[in-house]
Formats: sequence, C-alpha cells, structure tokens
Amino acid sequence: MSLLADIEQNHQELIAIRRDIHAHPELAFNEQRTSALVAKRLTELGLEVHTNIGKTGVVGVLRSGTGGRSIGLRADMDALPMPENNRFAHCSTNPGKMHGCGHDGHTTMLLGAAQYLATHKNFNGVVNFIFQPAEEGGNAGAKAMMDDGLFERFPCDVIYGMHNMPGMEAGAFGFRAGPTMASSNRFDIIINGVGGHAAQPHKSVDPIMIATEMVQALQTLITRNKNPIDTAVLSITQIHAGDAYNVIPAQAVIRGTVRTYSVEVLDLMENNMRRIVTKLCEAYGGTGELDFVRCYPPLVNWPQQTEFAADLAEKIFGADRVDRDTPPHTGAEDFSFYLEKVPGTYLFIGNGDGDHRINTYHGMGPCQLHNSNYDFNDALLPIGATYWSKLVEATLAA
Repeated sequence: MSLLADIEQNHQELIAIRRDIHAHPELAFNEQRTSALVAKRLTELGLEVHTNIGKTGVVGVLRSGTGGRSIGLRADMDALPMPENNRFAHCSTNPGKMHGCGHDGHTTMLLGAAQYLATHKNFNGVVNFIFQPAEEGGNAGAKAMMDDGLFERFPCDVIYGMHNMPGMEAGAFGFRAGPTMASSNRFDIIINGVGGHAAQPHKSVDPIMIATEMVQALQTLITRNKNPIDTAVLSITQIHAGDAYNVIPAQAVIRGTVRTYSVEVLDLMENNMRRIVTKLCEAYGGTGELDFVRCYPPLVNWPQQTEFAADLAEKIFGADRVDRDTPPHTGAEDFSFYLEKVPGTYLFIGNGDGDHRINTYHGMGPCQLHNSNYDFNDALLPIGATYWSKLVEATLAA
C-alpha cells in the first residue's frame, strides 16, 4: 500500500476531525455545524468556498495550472435519525441522532484530500469538492444541489463518490460498472370500501379483505409479470385499517417500497401496480388509489470511468485489494442523480468486520450500516484521502 506521506502525517488530525463530526450529528438539510466546519476548513486551505447550495451544501473549488478539465469529488454530510449505543468519548451528543452510515468519515477523507491537493497542486485543471447534505431517507440532497445549479456553476467533466462498506476487508476497494445500486421508490395504496357493523359484513364492502388479496396479488408482479432475469423488490412494510373490534372500517392503507436496477423495470412495476390497485378494488366493489413516488433513480456507473478508477486503485494499493465485480446492492444512493448528468462512478472502500472498535466502549451488535453500534474505521482516513488525491492527479495530469 502506497499512502501519501503528508496525509499519513496528518492522520491524527483527521481522526480528531472525524470524531468531532461524529459527536455532533445533524439530520438532512440541518447540517449547519458540519457545513460551517467544512467551509472554515476549506477557507483556511485557500480554496474558493461556496455555501448554502441545496440549502446546506458546500462546494470548495481548487484550481491549478491552465487546464480546462474539471473533476467533482462528493462526500455526504448528514446523519441518521436513530439512537447511538456506543459509549466511547466521541459518541453522539445529540439524542436520537447518529452518524450510523459513516458520512462523518466520508467528509473527513475528502477534507484530507483537499488539504493535500491545496498544498501540492500537482494537477492541471479544476477540482470541485462537493460536500452534500441530505443523502439519507429519500431527501435527495444531490438533486437539491443540482436544482441550485451545481453543475452550471461548477462544471464537472467527471464525478466520483465513495462509500464505506462493513464486511469488506478494511482498506480494500470495490468497483462495479453498470447498474450498481437500486432505485428507491415508495408507495401508498388507499383502499376505499363501505364501513359497517362487523356482525353484518354483507352490508359493507370490507377494505381489509381487499387489502389481504392485494398483498398477494402485488407479489405476482415479481414472479409473473417481469422477466425473471430482471431484478426487482416489492416490500409491503405497513398495513393500517380499523380502530374497533366490532367495526368494519371504510378504508385501508398499504405502504411499502419498490427497488429496481433499471427505469424500464420500474415503469413496468408502477404501471402494473396501478392496474392491480384499480381493478382488484373494483372487483370487490370498492375503489383504489395508488400514490407512487420515485425517490432515487438506479445508480448506474459509467464503464470507462469505473475502469479508470479501478486501474488506479490497483496501481496504488495492489490488485489483491481491488474487486472489479462488487455485487450490486438493493440499497439506494442519490449519487445516482449526478451520474444521470455527468460521467463517473461510485465506489466502495472496506470498513472491516468491526475489529477497529474497542469492545469495552461499544454496545452489543455488529458494526453494520444503520446499526446503533456502528463506527467508521479511522484507519481508512489516510487511505481514502490518498485515493482521492491520486485520482485527481491522474485525471488532471499536469
């Protein structure tokens, strides 16, 4: 492994920054303290700093030489609305909020790269350091920044993002060309029947009976309506109806999520869901409405940029530390919005199996994403910062 010496020397400083961010988690579009910390740091490094993009987003611009090409590097800043079970000194000081996905580490790795590149400027072109709010929970901070003119104000010829991955060897890298993460979509189905006395069901149209039929019917979209080789997930996560033992309610509500790796399969799923909701309810004498919300599109990595990024990782860290065929994930990422507009790739860096945690200070449970016992592996900070720095130098070769 070939780490940049200057970044290795700043490892303890990076750890301090990461743990400070971890101790002060902020939710989507409320990353005021984190944004201020990032802006202050970038300003001290001499970057051109722009704030309040997509509400709380920050962009730092660094120029070197006369080259006109540009690269975007993105880190997410928001935390999750969940409690933290860890008991170490840098655990969350904001109850009910936690950096349970490693965005504190992502932000710090990018700050580490900004420091190195601002010092050495061994590249020819423009680097846009994109610190994004609101990745979690379908809030689409990426789209908010784009709606604020991100790429018009800060043009990027290519763009890259990175996420830590528990269970992958610490410091190893994972790449995948093409569909890599699924689209994220949510739905509400409103079933309207006719309420009445539970002892006289023949005088009612029971929405609960319709709902139970619909739960089964919707699963046929997975097994009977799409090509078996096309991946899709339809999960029903909520059913709400009724308030009393002896009353047939007038309405039932079904909620859930749909995930796909392509827009074509997503279109198929939504259209067929709408057909089932309408026709099945009519068959039982009721009516049905489907509210289908497309949150994040599928994340599709560009082949050329993926290959370039993987080749560089092999050159820096060795082929044994690079997986070029990382399995796709059914989780979603709003980095997908960027990749619809700009060539690039979204890669993964291994967070290990949790051995970095001091067991005495962690709660019981795995070091998995969105788990109350999760903690970012600080050993990754110089690795990620080194990779970002060398990616810029390779892309914008002087």
